[in-house]
Amino acid sequence: MPFPPKLQQHKTPPGKAALDALEHWIALLPAADFEQTCGTLPYGDFILRVCRRTQKPQRARSPVVLNLPNSIASQLCVAGAGDKTAAFDLLTLARRLAADPLRSGPSEIGIVIAGFHGAEAKRMAEALLAAVLAAIAEMPRYKRSRQERQALKLVHLYGAEPKDGFQRTFAEAEGNNLARYLTGLPPNTLTPRFYRKRVAVLAKENGWRMEFLDSRALVQKKAGAFLAVAQGSPEPDAGIIHLQYYPARKRERGGVTLVGKGICFDTGGVNLKPANFMLGMHKDMQGSAVALGTLLALTRLQVPFPVHCWMALATNHIGPRAYKPNDVVTASDGTTIEVINTDAEGRMVLADTLALASGEKPALIIDFATLTGSCKRALGNAYSGVFTNRPEYLPGLIAAGRDSGERVWPFPADEDYDEFLESTVADTKQCHEEGIADHIVAARFLQRFVKHDIPWIHVDLSSGTHKGGLAHVPSDITGFGVRFALNLLLDKKLIG
Repeated sequence: MPFPPKLQQHKTPPGKAALDALEHWIALLPAADFEQTCGTLPYGDFILRVCRRTQKPQRARSPVVLNLPNSIASQLCVAGAGDKTAAFDLLTLARRLAADPLRSGPSEIGIVIAGFHGAEAKRMAEALLAAVLAAIAEMPRYKRSRQERQALKLVHLYGAEPKDGFQRTFAEAEGNNLARYLTGLPPNTLTPRFYRKRVAVLAKENGWRMEFLDSRALVQKKAGAFLAVAQGSPEPDAGIIHLQYYPARKRERGGVTLVGKGICFDTGGVNLKPANFMLGMHKDMQGSAVALGTLLALTRLQVPFPVHCWMALATNHIGPRAYKPNDVVTASDGTTIEVINTDAEGRMVLADTLALASGEKPALIIDFATLTGSCKRALGNAYSGVFTNRPEYLPGLIAAGRDSGERVWPFPADEDYDEFLESTVADTKQCHEEGIADHIVAARFLQRFVKHDIPWIHVDLSSGTHKGGLAHVPSDITGFGVRFALNLLLDKKLIG
């Protein structure tokens, strides 16, 4: 499916001729002045009568779908929102508004923002555009009888005309859509080998430098934590991808480093998962896909700082060579690790990846991982958990989640949690035997491998999947993290 559609902007609301020319419309009006604003639109009296019958035009989460009394019976989906509507609620409403008009696969759609002005009009329009771009994204489908829908080619936007043409919204959508598509691929399609080939194509298209550290290279670097997980695979295709973006004025140092867990399938290893927990484990590589999608979005925006992206690609297999509990392995920084549970493989591959990424001495490291079930048990799957070695970042992390609509909540990462990682035979345990506060203990384990006192943020993607979608994203796979990361880097300006 071609992406993205063209955007045609109009500063003022549409006239009757415009409404009569298109079959599918989405409209967002102020909840407080819904009736008055509705009266300024063509067919306003008719729209208002229908909305009154539903008794829900002003209530967010309750869009009204109706057919206008014109020659083509244009479908209109309309709702009210307030200027204080939180970003998450606004994006959720936008997803619901976009669902009906896009269901039939129109080639053109109209978006109407009426009664809002300035920055607030742009905010409303951005939410609707983000929802439309998320809804039209291609996701993996293998049904023989699937019905192809035509591509959305043109979006008419009335009532908001920012000078940047929503460049960031398009960039974020492209990054999110990439992350979701990759995460949705089945595990026999997205093996580490084929994942690397896909990334190589993207690197060539976007001018990224690419290095792949295969098992031989990782042996040279003594990356025993990563190799312990990889050794159970029947195919030696595991490795660490290192991608590099540099702005036109090259700065070799500094910038941001993105790190992602890329376990293409997780059986649990010797600590084998039960069947119901093994379903969906092809999505355990979502952290790497989010890191890659964030890199793509930042590249599209031509950010003025370097961006490095490290992707730890492996499969956690069961087999005669698989690593096992009580093994002791040595990570690339010399840390010895006592293996407790082979199903805690994500922190093992990330340990060496973080240590290697730290060698670039970036200004900031952000890692993304579907790391622990305990984070999901703590938060559910509407928020993701965050950790940092910079307590002063915590207010900004919460604010970035709130403002982007990809909500996060921080957990403590105090040093005394290390007592759960004390080993009698090695420098550290991989995890605690009883899984006590595992999301926190896992973060403490990872922090050990962040070197040179580099500022570090760890995102435990408990909201990587959410049945029915989340915020503006309509698919169960959310691609959570791209909007959050861009807000953090570009709005909160953690690096400059």
